[in-house]
Amino acid sequence: MAETSVQQAAGRRKEVVGEVVSNRMQKTIVVQVVRKKSHAFYGRVVSKSKKFYAHDEKNEAHIGDVVRLEETRPLSKLKRWRLKQVVRRAALVPEVVAEVAS
Repeated sequence: MAETSVQQAAGRRKEVVGEVVSNRMQKTIVVQVVRKKSHAFYGRVVSKSKKFYAHDEKNEAHIGDVVRLEETRPLSKLKRWRLKQVVRRAALVPEVVAEVAS
């Protein structure tokens, strides 16, 4: 999974980096952000993941792409993020299973 970078300076919007896990909706993508943190007592690195719904105006992000999201005003019930940049494209386009008529 992609690593996370959360940035926030005075008066700036939050930004997160994650991997697109779904783009089936129109102008909406689902991005999974993985945060890694050291456990307070044991010291082991623990991964926590969260999914964010983001607005993709031009439908340019595909499954497997690593993208940067920017916080924005509420756009719908679940969407509070906007696609800012496609950081890295997926190496392979996922296969679409086609049914063959017998």
